[in-house]
Amino acid sequence: MNFSKKLKELRLMLGCTQAQMANLLGITVRGYRNYELGAREPELSILIQLADYFKVSLDELVGRDFPKDSLMDSK
Repeated sequence: MNFSKKLKELRLMLGCTQAQMANLLGITVRGYRNYELGAREPELSILIQLADYFKVSLDELVGRDFPKDSLMDSK
């Protein structure tokens, strides 16, 4: 799942509106909507705010999966 889909999914799970999310982040509703549409990617500081708000890792937020044979599994 890509970032924009994951962002929308998490927002809907919490029952928040796009306007509420924009207010939380201190951006315009149009700016937030562009994140969900995949037309714009947020800066790292916004990604961190979102991950903290949704209580997920940055990897989960942006849709990163590590394959079974990744370096992360060899530790």
